[in-house]
Amino acid sequence: MKKKNQKKLNEEGQQEVIFDSPEKKEWNLFKKRSIKEIIAPTGIDASQLNSLEIISSTNKLARSFYVSNLPRMATFPNLFRELYNFGDVNVSLYIKPVGEEKSQRDLNKIINELETERIVAQDRGSINRESDLSYKKSETEQLRDEIAAGFNKLYESTIIATIFAYNQTELDNLSKMLASEMAKNLINIRSAWGMQEEVFKSNIPLAENKIESKAHVFDKKSMGTVFPFINADIGHSTGIPLGYNKQTGNIILYDNFSSSLSNYNMVIFAKSGAGKSVTMKVLTSRSAVLMGIESLALDAEGEYTLVAKALGGVNITISPNSDTIINLFDVEVEQVKDEITGKERTVLNIENKIEDVTQSILTMARGSTRSQEVNEITKQIIAETVAEEYRRLRITNDPMSLYEDRSNSLRSNKKEMPTIGSWYKTLQRKAQANTNSDYSYQYSYLLKVMKQYIREYNGQMAYFDGQSTFELLSDIPFINLDISQLEERFARPLAQQILLSWIWEKYVKKNSEDKKKSKKKRVLVDEAWMLLPYPEAVDFLNTMARRARKRNVSLAIISQRFQDFYEKPEAQAVLTSSDTKLFLAQDKSEVELLKEVFKLSEGEVSYLVNCTKGEGLFKVGQDTAILQITPTKKEFEFVETNLNKIVEAEQRKGNLR
Repeated sequence: MKKKNQKKLNEEGQQEVIFDSPEKKEWNLFKKRSIKEIIAPTGIDASQLNSLEIISSTNKLARSFYVSNLPRMATFPNLFRELYNFGDVNVSLYIKPVGEEKSQRDLNKIINELETERIVAQDRGSINRESDLSYKKSETEQLRDEIAAGFNKLYESTIIATIFAYNQTELDNLSKMLASEMAKNLINIRSAWGMQEEVFKSNIPLAENKIESKAHVFDKKSMGTVFPFINADIGHSTGIPLGYNKQTGNIILYDNFSSSLSNYNMVIFAKSGAGKSVTMKVLTSRSAVLMGIESLALDAEGEYTLVAKALGGVNITISPNSDTIINLFDVEVEQVKDEITGKERTVLNIENKIEDVTQSILTMARGSTRSQEVNEITKQIIAETVAEEYRRLRITNDPMSLYEDRSNSLRSNKKEMPTIGSWYKTLQRKAQANTNSDYSYQYSYLLKVMKQYIREYNGQMAYFDGQSTFELLSDIPFINLDISQLEERFARPLAQQILLSWIWEKYVKKNSEDKKKSKKKRVLVDEAWMLLPYPEAVDFLNTMARRARKRNVSLAIISQRFQDFYEKPEAQAVLTSSDTKLFLAQDKSEVELLKEVFKLSEGEVSYLVNCTKGEGLFKVGQDTAILQITPTKKEFEFVETNLNKIVEAEQRKGNLR
């Protein structure tokens, strides 16, 4: 039986309720408060003419604006996109329909005024002015006739915005940024100087417009451009079913090579265990089966072996104990489309290859300690020695110079390429012949540190010395280059850099610049953060990100920390060259930077901190959706990365047999 609260008379003779718990008393007081009392902060200081101070547990400054000028033409939903996505901003739209009688009266008045001005301009011989007024009059007459026929309507609308900051400097900077962003769409916003209190009150949920004098007149079509509601769906009309939109429940189709994208690259950032690798495995496997996209993974953790097997691909392991050799001197011809004739021609750019090899050897020479002994003299010695190696074999910019018989490439064997071992011997000869004392120390340094990469001296990292033992063949759905057995601190990043250069030669450059002839390919770099401490490696990654689209190739970067890429200027080109971004679950330390850079709302930030595995924010161009990726039961057999679950699955298979 429900217990009723007791009542008694107080000292003044008034009836008072006695509550049996403090919680009930507090709840009763809360119910008696008005909406205004509930949402009001502790206090607001409105003594300043151009801002307000909101007094609460975390004091904030606020500045309110109103839209003072609008462009003649606008498109939905771009008109106020920058305003709605600016960050910590509140926006209010007051829309008031204008009656038909008033609309007709006002429009007729405007038409008469325009006609009077046109006649004056005609009398003065101002042809341009007369023409402009005639056009405006015609537009106004058309609008009046549409309203009279019931096809259109006028509205008065006031657009108000309030931005918030924790100090005056930040508030001023944000105000300038907002004004600059809005000016891109020819929209002028003004600070409500001397009216901050009135505009702020108009921008809280009380539906009281205190600045009706600042309203703009819209017709039905233009009114639609101000609404912040756009289609929550994201994706393309063709592609693979990547997952479903948690806001709408619809399947998201994603085409990595859609013509609507400015580039085909993508980045995935998430904390460990959030589902980065599983997402990439689902993407590559489905795109291989449904779209015929060929993928190559630079596998730093040995996670893509099962995917390669499941798709009928190839696994290549590079380790100190394997017989696999990658020759960083390998060079290939490429098909380049002539910009004038449109025809393709075969070229060999040996200068670019000399630079790529030089950058790789520089990283080798710096070593795991990133030695400061390496300088411009070191780079010059390396570059000259690399160039001499190609000259020794008479390899030039002539594509036929790659063959023993320069007159017939079909019947002639391809020349063996220089190797790091032959380069080292050339370095020894140049060191012995050197007479420049400024170069002596650098020669000595290179001869010492580079021995570990030479097979003849039983170097511990000699797996890059020799002729390549395999070719990257075409028509293979998935190629996995597994470097997980290499030492993590230096050997793996070095292998990533050398293999990226080699992949460019053997895999990317083979694709034609003509989209009709080329295949769709993807190059996946897992744990890309390993490359960031090495400038030459980052430089090549950036170059690859910028040049991949031309070859119909998508570069996919997977890493744990967004901050590592964003705060390193040399690596930012990877972000700007990636039209597709997926953010899975994030650490709290990372999410604030994401909020600042991508103008995420508080709700999106909270979601990224608390979302479960396989969930995240999916950004394709300017569109964003909350994506849920769920592999099928069959896919789980080769996408699972949890070792305990893999062992359990293998044990179940054994029991079934």
